Formats: sequence, structure tokens, C-alpha cells
Amino acid sequence: MAQPDTTRTAGLALEGGGYRGMYTAGVLDVWMECGLTCDHMVGVSAGAAFGYNFKSRQIGRAIRYNKAYCADKRYAGVASWLRTGDMFNADFAYHEVPIERDPIDLETYRACPMRFTCVCTDIETGKAVYHDLPYGDERDIEWIRASSAIPVATRPVAIEGHKYLDGGVADSIPSAWLFAQGYDRNIVVLTQPAGFVKQPNSVMPMLRRVFRHYPEFVAALEHRHEA
Repeated sequence: MAQPDTTRTAGLALEGGGYRGMYTAGVLDVWMECGLTCDHMVGVSAGAAFGYNFKSRQIGRAIRYNKAYCADKRYAGVASWLRTGDMFNADFAYHEVPIERDPIDLETYRACPMRFTCVCTDIETGKAVYHDLPYGDERDIEWIRASSAIPVATRPVAIEGHKYLDGGVADSIPSAWLFAQGYDRNIVVLTQPAGFVKQPNSVMPMLRRVFRHYPEFVAALEHRHEA
């Protein structure tokens, strides 16, 4: 009987999609229940937010806190957007909930050998930025917030002198990036139905006006459906 090739490495790419990410959370919970893992996980937007719990091995956490707070005006909604400029409240959803109300297991997170990367879009260049998240603390959460920052519905997130928005603008499904990192067996968790084909953005005229000072970002938005 042939022995398994232990030199090959496995990657996991998690697409975004807002609350469609609940599907991803369920997939990851089943993986954890079965004791499955990977060598390197890369998440985009909601994929990064829910992949966070996979590295800390907290089964059910993503679904639990979203069920608990999805209708809470402090967590997300038009009221938060009008008051703060962010649909998902930066302080409550990205700091109070994961640090105080339903804390991440930092000890397990940091002990897990799996590499975890999130994808953001630099609004100056319109290019994808891939940032590793080794700590699980507020530094890493801020990068996850940047990866999840929906254009217009969220203010650009400033980190270390750069401004970022939704990673899905520049690289919605980062499977090619995983292959480029040397991972030759990659699984991609998608959140759209089978056969889905993305269409051109119907609100591009408004987006061109809003981001008129960031032409490279506008170009990325215009070509996102092609990518």
C-alpha cells in the first residue's frame, strides 16, 4: 500500500459575502468536529472574520455571536452607518464582542501552527495586500475589519499609514495566491450558489464619484466581475 506524501501541503481559501459567510462558518465547524485542519488558510472579508474562529478552534462561536447580536443596533445596521460611517460598528462588533463579550481563545489561537492570512485592498493602489494574522488580538482584528470593510458602507480603515477596504475588490477568491505560496492541494469555500456568474456593478457611477480621488481603486471595482 502506498504511503501518503507528507511533503505536500494543503491550503484553504475562504470567500467573503457578508452574512453568506454563515455557510463558511458551518463548513469550518464541521471540519473542527472531524478534527480537520490545513497548513495555510487565507480569508477575504467575511471569510477572514469567520476563519478567525477556525484558528482558535472554537466550534460554534461565529454562529453564536452573530445570532446573539445580528439584530443589535450596536452591532450593525443603518443606525450605526449614519452615526459612525460604518455599517458594522467598529468598536462594538470588532472590539467589544471579540475581546469582552464572546472572547477569542488567544492561547489556542497562538498555539495553532496553521498560518492565517487575510486579504485587504489598498485604496491608493487598487492592489490586494495579504497580511498574516499570528496574534489574534486587537492588532489582527483591525486587519480583519479592513478586509471586511465594504466600500461606501464602511469608512476606509487606516493601518500603518495605508488605507484599506474590502479585500474582495482586489482578490475575491485567492486560490491562485495560495498556489503561488507553494500550497499544491487547495480547498476553496464559496458562498454563492453553483453556477453563479458575477455581473458588472450596477452602482459604478456612484462609486466613481465617491472614490474619484482613488482612480486605481475605481479601476479595481470596475473590473471586479471579470477577475
